[in-house]
Amino acid sequence: MTEIVDRVTRFSSELVDAAAAEGEREHRSARQQLEHWARVGREVSNQRQVARRRVEAALAGRVPLRDLTAEEGVVFNAEVAAALEESLATGNHVADRAAQGRATVVLDEQGRVVKHLPDGTSVVL
Repeated sequence: MTEIVDRVTRFSSELVDAAAAEGEREHRSARQQLEHWARVGREVSNQRQVARRRVEAALAGRVPLRDLTAEEGVVFNAEVAAALEESLATGNHVADRAAQGRATVVLDEQGRVVKHLPDGTSVVL
């Protein structure tokens, strides 16, 4: 029999909290819920049927969103949401846009609307 060895990894507290809440509804621990989501996500990612290829084509801009079925739209939205979360967590969008010569408008720590200009200056709006 093959022994399965656990590996330690880190998840955002937001994801663990969501897993705990959903797991409680599904009678799973937070860990079991994360594993369930990972398995479901793996299966969706591994799916190479026509529907999955259509979603990938829509993500690449080769298929109009209006041509997706409701189920394909759900997968498309999940892929976009995951990509946005990852990008927001890891990127420096103000610096990236400044390098492109573009301004960025954000909320600061005090909740004020601030416009960051490409030259490095900022203006509270």
